[in-house]
Amino acid sequence: MRSLRRAFRAVRRYVRELTDESACDRYVAHVRTDHPRAPVPTRKAFERMRTDRQEGDPRRGFR
Repeated sequence: MRSLRRAFRAVRRYVRELTDESACDRYVAHVRTDHPRAPVPTRKAFERMRTDRQEGDPRRGFR
């Protein structure tokens, strides 16, 4: 049972990295460590900020 849970967590972590769902978590960790006085954005605000940045820079790929 323990190995099944471990395998499930590994697959979940892999899928989150593959789909870039963990980008918000990484950004929040960065803000908290490097800029402790800065406000931490919500997931919705982060996704809006990321989308705006991608649409503003044509080198970042197509949507």
